[in-house]
Amino acid sequence: MRRQGLTGASAILFALALVADMATAADPTLSEKLRLLAAAYPGAIERIDANTLILSDGGPPLALDDGRKKSHAEKLAAADVEDSLSQIYPLGACAKPPAVDFEPGRIRSEVLLKRLYGGTAKAVSQDLVTVDWFGERLRVTRKHGAAEALKAVAADLSRHADLKRYLGPSAGTFNWRPIAGAATLSVHSFGAAIDLNTDFADYWRWAGKASGGALRYRNRYPLEIVEIFERHGFIWGGRWYHFDTMHFEYRPELVAIARAAGADACGR
Repeated sequence: MRRQGLTGASAILFALALVADMATAADPTLSEKLRLLAAAYPGAIERIDANTLILSDGGPPLALDDGRKKSHAEKLAAADVEDSLSQIYPLGACAKPPAVDFEPGRIRSEVLLKRLYGGTAKAVSQDLVTVDWFGERLRVTRKHGAAEALKAVAADLSRHADLKRYLGPSAGTFNWRPIAGAATLSVHSFGAAIDLNTDFADYWRWAGKASGGALRYRNRYPLEIVEIFERHGFIWGGRWYHFDTMHFEYRPELVAIARAAGADACGR
């Protein structure tokens, strides 16, 4: 069926769904993941040549794989593009304590994010727009359909009055800063993340450990919220071993890869 009138974020997500349908219903290969990455940022990624990503910003080719064998901690500190796609994010209105160091999306290529959204706070600020969020006006990047996607999330959530208390006041969107306890930048720095009402937040640094030494996982947000965010290209920090349950960030490539892999958080 032909789709008419699709623009912005909706057009991106529809295109991603089409590309995802062409991938195998198992773990996609790296080349399939890269194809989905390119489709997620139309106009920003021109092509993939061998081990390099060619972006349309006029900058130098970006290596996909730096050739280094890394521990999980080293990936978090200095991920290349291949590292950032190495774990497959699961979708759906289910959650369970993540396995140790399973945190798809928390491993990020900061170099790629800077190329996509801007390398400085000033550069990112030039593309910030205001999104109405349940009585608040939040600053979010318009690049790559992020602001439109958040508007679509708000529209879907507005149909569920019982969820409103979890959503606001928001703990923030754009904020050029490093991740707590790390040198790498938060996705908030690029205006592509939102934190929900902190009254219901759980965070790995606060959690303590269970008797076996693993982090003590907890989540108090209804999973219907998670499913709606994922529908529009956002991933949830509650799916990470080092969890951050109030945190959502716009990562349409990871959602598309999840769909291609049939990665179901409910295990069906």
